[in-house]
Amino acid sequence: MQLPELVALALAEDLGPGDLTTKACVDPKLRGLGTIVAKQDLVVSGLPAVREVFAQVADRRGASASVKHHVAQGDRILRGTLLTEIEAPLAVLLEGERLALNLLMKLSGIATHTRAYVEAARAKVTVVDTRKTTPLLRALEKAAVRHGGAKNHRFALYDGVMIKDNHIAAVGSIQRAVERTRASVHHLVKIEVEVTSFDELDEALSAGADVVLLDNMSEEQLGLAVRRARAQRPEVLIEASGNMDPDRIASIRDLGLDMVSAGGLIHQARWVDLSMKLLALPERA
Repeated sequence: MQLPELVALALAEDLGPGDLTTKACVDPKLRGLGTIVAKQDLVVSGLPAVREVFAQVADRRGASASVKHHVAQGDRILRGTLLTEIEAPLAVLLEGERLALNLLMKLSGIATHTRAYVEAARAKVTVVDTRKTTPLLRALEKAAVRHGGAKNHRFALYDGVMIKDNHIAAVGSIQRAVERTRASVHHLVKIEVEVTSFDELDEALSAGADVVLLDNMSEEQLGLAVRRARAQRPEVLIEASGNMDPDRIASIRDLGLDMVSAGGLIHQARWVDLSMKLLALPERA
């Protein structure tokens, strides 16, 4: 979903026909300045969403909103840092405040959380995300992963092949699944196979998988699997997944893996703490 459509739907949910409180007590002619400030150290993500929220709220009122960011996507900032200033009618600032902060806090939370995984990897293995995302927020969440310094796995079911346990169960074998997939997709598409045992690893390698995903293996098993795979197919890409967190990544980063994938980059991230303060501006002459 594109950002303008997402914001429009979110505003319809939160604002609906209008903010009862703001309508009742705020002069629509008065303008103000809103400042968004970090209340903790964090990595920034979600700035375009802030701009889009206030642009749409202002447009609903036939007004304008000027948004100035003082930081960039992916910046690591300290508590007390000014992220953004918004000049607009006070009513616009009040009506857009919660949605803008919700998106910015959630996405910066993912970026901040991701940075810890990347630092644990020390550039010895690439950290990637998964499809464990919030429905309809995937593009924003995967962008937040990139802002945190990690990489994206396939975006969706339509842009990458991953043969998992249930595909294998449906087809009957890894060999058959790879053969059928190879006959169907074009030559530029890599085929990844998820394996949970050495027998499955051998079958995936023999079938010609381009990437093998070692799922839920112990550190010892991962080390053995990497050596086994490199001996048979040195060119194969090797990914590991299963309960990945910074501590586990630190313990396996020297095993020779190409990638570790972690759904927790997104679904275990906590929102960061931000606040927005308003200041009424003098009326224009």
